Amino acid sequence: MESKRICLVEPFFTGSHRRWANELAQRSRHDIRILSLPGRHWKWRMHGAAITLAEAFLEEREPFSAILASDMLDLPLFLSRIRRRNPSIPTGVYFHENQLSYPWSPRDGDKKRGQDLHYSFLNYTSALVADTAFFNSDFHRQRFLHDLPGFLERYPDYHNLDTVEEIESKSQTLWLGMDLAAFDKHRVPNRGSSDNRPLILWNHRWEYDKNPIGFFRILYRLIDDGIDFDLALAGDRFEEEPPYFQEAKKRLGKRIVQYGMLESFDDYAKLLWKSDIALVTSHQDFFGGSVVESIYCGCHPVLPRRLAYTDHLHPDDFPDVFYNEEEEAVDLIKQLVGANQWRKPFHEGPATGRYDWNSQIDAYDDALAKLSEIVE
Repeated sequence: MESKRICLVEPFFTGSHRRWANELAQRSRHDIRILSLPGRHWKWRMHGAAITLAEAFLEEREPFSAILASDMLDLPLFLSRIRRRNPSIPTGVYFHENQLSYPWSPRDGDKKRGQDLHYSFLNYTSALVADTAFFNSDFHRQRFLHDLPGFLERYPDYHNLDTVEEIESKSQTLWLGMDLAAFDKHRVPNRGSSDNRPLILWNHRWEYDKNPIGFFRILYRLIDDGIDFDLALAGDRFEEEPPYFQEAKKRLGKRIVQYGMLESFDDYAKLLWKSDIALVTSHQDFFGGSVVESIYCGCHPVLPRRLAYTDHLHPDDFPDVFYNEEEEAVDLIKQLVGANQWRKPFHEGPATGRYDWNSQIDAYDDALAKLSEIVE
């Protein structure tokens, strides 16, 4: 199949966004050129990055077959800036997340002032003008389309509800590609083979949407019930140390064997293989890459029965994995510990290997080729 030249536009080039873009560019049979800005000031990126990156796009000498933009780009503004030279270039938008369904922190200034809707509207208009809207999970695609009508009806008139069906008709799931195979060479025995208490893992961002308050509340309840464990607190931290992490450091003390992000991937991978239980409490996960990584490495997942997790493991097949209320999560962990199940790795870990690039890259290449062939 003919190789296409694709422009991947990523205004927030950090963390999982950067990793995904780089890995796609490295593995694709297409020639993918990444235009990006540093991953900071996310609100400003959603406003101003389109102007800056459009200028960078126009400086490119070789023509592109298609554009693939992330959800952090104001795609209509970007296209308006390049239209004189590229009036009909096929364009797709890839949704890692969306602001319609994102749980905003109650401490956010825009949320308090009721000014948070604008970022959702940017996601809506980007999906509207794109030729194809890609989502990283079935849950994410369905949630976005479900939330759109209610969002549009919050405006005073001319709700344009017919555009929801238009967006749905050009939406598809393109599962997040991950380099899970990179974890294989760092495989080590889990703690259960050599220790008398499990290692509970947190490997998410230290932010509101991951619900660390609920996470620690469950841990404190386990202690009250006499359950012994160690704790690894990994993951990115973009702001100052949250107060509930400071409190946990004091209350959990010597139980904490890791506190803060591991700079080395080797060390991070080894930590996941060593860990026994991955307790998840998130308010938001449109895919849940860190959760998939922990399951792949054999951690026993304890997951809320919501979000994208039911895309990865079906609740009917894994009833002992999912909970509805925090009290149920406490009971699930107590069962894992009481029956010594934590001593052996989670048996379905390899099933998440379907998200590895070796399994996903053909779907990406086919989708990009099809996008490139769209003619208005």
